[in-house]
Amino acid sequence: MLGFAHTKDLKFALTEKSLVTQKTLMVTPNMPRFLRENDKITLSTKITSLADKAMKGEAQLFLTDALTGKNIDIVLKNNQAQKSFEVLAGQSTSLSWDIEIPVGTQAVTYKIVAKAENFSDGEESTLPVLTNRMLVTETLPLPIRGNQTKNFRFEKLISNKSNTLIHHNLTVEFTSNPAWYAVQALPYMMEYPYECAEQLFSRYYANSIATNIANSSPKIKQVFEKWKTISPDAFLSNLDKNQELKNILIEETPWLRNANNEQERKRQLGVLLDLNRMATELQTALEKLQKKQVASGAWVWFEGMPEDRYITQYIASGMGHLDKLKVKNVREDANTWEMLRKAVSYLDRKIVEDYEELLRYVKRYNLKLSDQHIGYFQLQYLYMRSYFINDWKIDKNTETAFAYYKGQAQKYWLSFSLSGQAMIALSLNRLSDNTTPKNIIKSLKEKSINNEEMGMYWKQNGGYYWYESPIETQAIMVELFAEVAKDDKAVDDLKTWLIKQKQTTDWKTTRATAEACYALLLQGDNWLASDKLVQVSINNQNITPAQDSPQVEAGTGYYKVNVPKEKITSEMGNITVKKEDVGVSWGAMYWQYFEQLDKITPAETPLKIKKQLFLVKNSDTGKTLTELTDNNVLKVGDLVTVRVEIRVDRNMEYVHLKDMRASGFEPVNVLSQTKYQDGLYYYESTRD
Repeated sequence: MLGFAHTKDLKFALTEKSLVTQKTLMVTPNMPRFLRENDKITLSTKITSLADKAMKGEAQLFLTDALTGKNIDIVLKNNQAQKSFEVLAGQSTSLSWDIEIPVGTQAVTYKIVAKAENFSDGEESTLPVLTNRMLVTETLPLPIRGNQTKNFRFEKLISNKSNTLIHHNLTVEFTSNPAWYAVQALPYMMEYPYECAEQLFSRYYANSIATNIANSSPKIKQVFEKWKTISPDAFLSNLDKNQELKNILIEETPWLRNANNEQERKRQLGVLLDLNRMATELQTALEKLQKKQVASGAWVWFEGMPEDRYITQYIASGMGHLDKLKVKNVREDANTWEMLRKAVSYLDRKIVEDYEELLRYVKRYNLKLSDQHIGYFQLQYLYMRSYFINDWKIDKNTETAFAYYKGQAQKYWLSFSLSGQAMIALSLNRLSDNTTPKNIIKSLKEKSINNEEMGMYWKQNGGYYWYESPIETQAIMVELFAEVAKDDKAVDDLKTWLIKQKQTTDWKTTRATAEACYALLLQGDNWLASDKLVQVSINNQNITPAQDSPQVEAGTGYYKVNVPKEKITSEMGNITVKKEDVGVSWGAMYWQYFEQLDKITPAETPLKIKKQLFLVKNSDTGKTLTELTDNNVLKVGDLVTVRVEIRVDRNMEYVHLKDMRASGFEPVNVLSQTKYQDGLYYYESTRD
């Protein structure tokens, strides 16, 4: 034991003592970090004796289901749970048990107990069980407008012939109020497990919006309170109590968080949207965000990375959203306001640097300053700055650069993407330019596509840059037509398209989710609309619940019907929807199933990933890599290299790559850290 003591004036002393802690009989299991379904695995333990004579005894392996506490020795084929052993004086011996992991087990608690003479020892712990299958969600939107009857066909469900596919769930949901999709997306942002600055802000943003929603309407508050009181006896499951196990299972098998029944799902959402909980989460996210801000006022994406101008402008713009819409008045908290002031000050300095660099560039190459020299960073800056133009005036150092880029935006707005044009219109409107925003809106209307079912949208090729994302583009269009054009019909039509893109759990990224929630929940009004139910039939059978049924949310007209997995048939892909009142309703059928990883049909994208495993061997010429095939046999202690190749036909900015592994692999590099390789910065986070 080492001890170190010091006084306030740095006088110090060291102390060192030795001690021995030991048990006469010790059990030391050697367990994997996790199990996978269909594994045939050998669990082993070392039994050590410090006695001065040989001992004989019995050891037993107990296996229980971690979620129910029931004994599952038979299920895991632990046929010889109890084994005899003999250990010599001062030596050790080993025992092992062969087990098989069936499909359907989620977590296993093991306990190994050894007894010999008057001595005993044991160890107990829990291992998560990961699946070899992946949960796939296929979605069919069911849009309908007033006084219509429509027929839909779910082709993937109707044509399904796979013999390895296992149905998980078939769900139909409908609502006259599109805001409920956004409400259900908020917990996704609140529980997102990564600690980069963008996700921390998304957590802060989601909690701020959710707090505002819960306080904005007594009717919504009643619904949340009703959800919270459902199943109070099951408030904390074993899974909820075990944080470490919960985090692994959420990441590897996120569908486990989908409740087994409708009441539990609503209760979980009610708990997430509890005001006390949200206040705590809000403060935690804010404190972490403050720690991510460096001395210059900028934020970094992950700790250890260089300051990130895009992330800083994104967070400052998001704070502007919250402040402008009175969702969370950032002025109330002195630390938040100071954090924001430092960020805006940093971004003011960056725009001056841009301008000074431009002057040198123009002079060196004999170019015209009046030509186009504005890009998306400067556009994003103008958009962000327009929120705080009355809070922190543009100082003299920044004034020239600011005026130049404002003029560039006025002159060259046509050369930018749709979202770029929307940012320019919003910025200039706040900066007292009444002409350019009107021209931009007129141009956007001329280029828009208007469809009775899809609403109002634009033909976009999409892309990987933030200003090319269709969801974020549509969200800023909602803001533009609400704030500048003041066109309620266009806002409703824009929201229609936004909801059409909604999948079952998210809008693909936390950034898209944040922007979509902002557009749907906080732009326009009357989002608690008629509660008259849309009638839905599948395979000619009406599945609409009664108006006063517990399944129907009071006042919102939202309902959700689940078909048990054992009753799902291909014919259920034939759907009829009938709406008898005016207005617009949106719904969806989504079919969830488990399928073997090699049988899932991929989405065709420009991003292609190739993964290979190599056995590392030492030879006369150094280390050699031999690719693993079905013919290779791996032994305990072999070193395996994982090679992942990413090929893409365009520049990409922020990528999250998740590489799964088998339970027999133990990572060599266990420390999470920022790395640099082949021209790429990346953050590697090694998980259990």
